[in-house]
Amino acid sequence: MSQVHIKEFSYHIAWRSHSRRPGRHKSNQRGMGMEFRGHTTLLAYPDPRRIDIRQTIRDPLEQVHVRIFNQKSVTPVFVLCDMSGSMQYASTKQDGSSQKKIEIAADIAQSVAQSATRNRDLVGFIGFDDVVREDWLCTLSARPHTTVEMAENLRSYEAEEVGSRGITEIVRLLPRERSLIFMVSDFHMPIADLEESLVLMQRHHIVPIVLWDSSEYSDLPEFGITNVTDPETGVKRTLFLRKSYRDRILKSFTDRKTAIENLFLRYDMQPFFVENSFDADQLSEYFHQYVAA
Repeated sequence: MSQVHIKEFSYHIAWRSHSRRPGRHKSNQRGMGMEFRGHTTLLAYPDPRRIDIRQTIRDPLEQVHVRIFNQKSVTPVFVLCDMSGSMQYASTKQDGSSQKKIEIAADIAQSVAQSATRNRDLVGFIGFDDVVREDWLCTLSARPHTTVEMAENLRSYEAEEVGSRGITEIVRLLPRERSLIFMVSDFHMPIADLEESLVLMQRHHIVPIVLWDSSEYSDLPEFGITNVTDPETGVKRTLFLRKSYRDRILKSFTDRKTAIENLFLRYDMQPFFVENSFDADQLSEYFHQYVAA
């Protein structure tokens, strides 16, 4: 996907940024913004452009007063991308083409990078499977090119039959400053590992983006031979399906979805489900609906 065709989405944060770098989010930093913060003396804040004549006249001590404002600042934005074996799952569409989950993750990563840059935010990328992948890291940058190129390389990435235990190690690479984190995965991982990572990253605002494919469960035949993929390792197996077995698979996915939703909501994180393809407009709607401005 060329950079020109990357579709952006709108997002905002629900906290005040602590960054001194000017941006587009509310912050608690004094600066050249429009949000009135109060008054102080000219000696304490030597900016003659902000002198308040009325406040100065009213002061019995005859000190010169200035108005102070909060500037708008940037916030760090990260994409955490699951690169485990299950992300290699691909379904064949009606036109004969196929798209892996890891390719959809690439679409999302590029959209995040472009959207963050439009907001003048810093963006970074962290890939993980059973470990944090040092070869799939992009440090925070105001330019999206590195992240966009790395996401493009995801499209041709062939994962080994590995899990996603590395999700518990990511916190060591994140800044202390509160960040907006897009966690992109199919979350076919042990619930205990997922919960451990959420506990470690509680100071950040996490948007869980859950990648599922309908052919994994709802498109299975009621009777016959079919190939299924182990949801944790990505290993493919051939099964002889009967209706009762198919119903068990459907129920396991329903139960899994409920467990994932309950876990995220317990930590006040509303999951964003992406089934078969990514729509940037729906992610914009997610922020309007679930994230207070």
